[in-house]
Amino acid sequence: MPQSAVSFQINPVSKVQDQTIQQKIDLKTKPPGSLGLLESLALQIARIQGAEQPQTDVLKIVHPTLLVFAGDHGIAAEGVSIAPSEVTRQMVQNFAHGGAAINVFCRQVGFKLEVIDCGILTPVEGVEGIIDQRLGAGTGAIHLEPAMALETVDKGFAMARDLIERHHQSGCNLVAFGEMGIGNTSAASAIMAAIMQLDVVECVGCGTGINSETLERKLMLVELALLQHQSALTGPRAVLACLGGFEIVQMTGAMLAAAERNMLVVVDGFIATAAALVAVQIAPNVRDYLIFAHQSEEQGHQRMLAFLQAKPLLSLGLRLGEGTGAALALPLIQAAVNFYNEMASFSDAGIEAVV
Repeated sequence: MPQSAVSFQINPVSKVQDQTIQQKIDLKTKPPGSLGLLESLALQIARIQGAEQPQTDVLKIVHPTLLVFAGDHGIAAEGVSIAPSEVTRQMVQNFAHGGAAINVFCRQVGFKLEVIDCGILTPVEGVEGIIDQRLGAGTGAIHLEPAMALETVDKGFAMARDLIERHHQSGCNLVAFGEMGIGNTSAASAIMAAIMQLDVVECVGCGTGINSETLERKLMLVELALLQHQSALTGPRAVLACLGGFEIVQMTGAMLAAAERNMLVVVDGFIATAAALVAVQIAPNVRDYLIFAHQSEEQGHQRMLAFLQAKPLLSLGLRLGEGTGAALALPLIQAAVNFYNEMASFSDAGIEAVV
């Protein structure tokens, strides 16, 4: 397989200070482990930020930004969703006008929101707030042809890296990822089956709420896609080229680029986790930087999380996408940072330690 024109140099996070970090957490005025996942999250953040600020153990979240990547899928023309592809464009307009769930949640929790057109069928003209990073007007229908060329994957990675670099230069140290694209659960299911070597029936779910007849069609088409490209699935870039989406490609590249810059990476639901799955195949060290926001209702998502040894922060029965779970997780991430920075130790408070 040809070498990618875009490579990422991601350092593993150092665990040298783990004992010191854990001791600080354990000596807070609480029983050990009583803050549950917030404690392991604080440890993860301290590991990541230790490389950036070795002279201090104060954690911080600066300019948190949520990126919604949008793209259309050729397979959607086969009726694998409750909505036609035109809805992708309509929802992108809704994001730009501030009317979607993700807009509401980002305003509530303090996320800056950016919307990236990675390749919806028809671009939105004359509307501010949509970043043009188009790789085409929708992917190929994956059960008939590759989604895109390998060169397009590399172009998407390069665009994503430039996007992340802009945010890094502005001081942002936490990026979250969401998506919009009718048909993208089919692409994510195919990616999952290819990488995890699972039967399609274990990967394909009801998406936004399809009926049993549509589910059977979706299962058949994803199975056909895997058979169509079986001999070409020789690595993670090839998986993206054969089975992916323009938004999944750019999410993958952005996760890798953010980890390269020692940024915290917040992963939303099923589609974003498919991108994370590919990113980990490309550069295993990226896993150290990933915070998994929630467990979605999509059956494959639970298997993906287990494969990545991930414990999501929330389980709310969400299946909307857009980055909504990632947005709702931000207060928990801030809580982990704040208890680490501000909570008194037993000695500070004059309390007998219960460690």
